[in-house]
Amino acid sequence: MNITFRCDPALIDLLPRPVPASAALPEWLKQMVPRAPSSVHQRSIRTLKQCPPFVDAMAHGFMVLLPCDVTVHDGQFSWDWLLPELTVPSHPRAPLSFHVPEQLLGSPLAHGARSAIKFNSFWTIALEPGWALMAVHPVNRDDLPFRTVTGLVDADHFNDVGINFPAVWADPAFNGVLPRGTPVAQCYPVPREPLALVCEPMSDADLHRSDALAAQIMAGPGVYRREYRRKPR
Repeated sequence: MNITFRCDPALIDLLPRPVPASAALPEWLKQMVPRAPSSVHQRSIRTLKQCPPFVDAMAHGFMVLLPCDVTVHDGQFSWDWLLPELTVPSHPRAPLSFHVPEQLLGSPLAHGARSAIKFNSFWTIALEPGWALMAVHPVNRDDLPFRTVTGLVDADHFNDVGINFPAVWADPAFNGVLPRGTPVAQCYPVPREPLALVCEPMSDADLHRSDALAAQIMAGPGVYRREYRRKPR
């Protein structure tokens, strides 16, 4: 899968480039202990750090990064980002723009008179034919004070301008700085072909394999990680 990112020539040396999500894992995950004592189990148990599906989901696809520091104070956003004259006159110059509250009306994303933010994109994203781009909030990143809204874009056709990423601000009490390089959207290609869903009862062979695997899992940890996981590259 080839993914091509393009930007205004004047910005090529200024912008943080999209990175594989595996290169943007948060510090808290790296610092987590692999095991912790449990009062319920009366022994040490494995933490999320040892859950391959949890970690692999966080490492899947690529991250779009905030292009500059953004200061948040009492619900107001500001930045000090000096840009050169851009080649494309209609190109955004601000890292953020906004959606008025009325655009969220009637959805669970609406929070009274609070606007939604929009992370402006300075990169175009082109996929191979037949593929669309799924953009989600960085997976398992509840530590971020915003929640990126999920979207699906036909980026094999729509790739002459950047894809912007709307988000709702999840922490009204947050005062501080979102640093340059903060992941604002986790993206991955998905095939656009329709799904064929088949539901059927398990055969005798299916039941035998299921019982054997369940017994193996109950006998000791690490079965999925050792024998089934394809570790992200």
